Amino acid sequence: MTRISILTDAEMTEEQKSVIAESKAAGKPHGGPFWAYIRNPRLMRLVQDTAECIGESTLSPREQQIATLAVARFWGAKYPWAVQVRNALKIGMNEAEVDAINTRKPVPTGDAREKLAQQVADQLLAEHGLSDATYKAAEAAFSTDELVALVARISSFSMTCCTVNAFDVTPPDDAPARLAE
Repeated sequence: MTRISILTDAEMTEEQKSVIAESKAAGKPHGGPFWAYIRNPRLMRLVQDTAECIGESTLSPREQQIATLAVARFWGAKYPWAVQVRNALKIGMNEAEVDAINTRKPVPTGDAREKLAQQVADQLLAEHGLSDATYKAAEAAFSTDELVALVARISSFSMTCCTVNAFDVTPPDDAPARLAE
């Protein structure tokens, strides 16, 4: 059950309606945590713009998605997990890779950068920083811009996860996967 009410058109200000309409027209998300963000339309725009900017990095879609799933798993964020699993499957991740992240195991991939994306996310969240060894490996594998984008994705998606956890945003019924307990 979602704790925050989902505003109807009648309850929204003109600015809120405009932001939702722009979001829908651009194919951007407007549910889940955005039910909270729309209370501050400027914040909703900035969150969407930040995600778009980070998504335009040269990190591969799989690298970005692995980090995103690791963040949702860390925070136990049910709504983002459900939505991001759907996105992961769309970009070619398989069930075994998703299940590994869900059970807090290394993603079974032969790609060193993908493994490192998960390692950076897991370590940054759990340890509140990166060890010298992990940082050195990340610095060698990613460009500085890519490493900044990876850390920004982890950070910004943590905000999303905290938002849905605070407001107990319920995953969609048609979600392809649930978080392991």
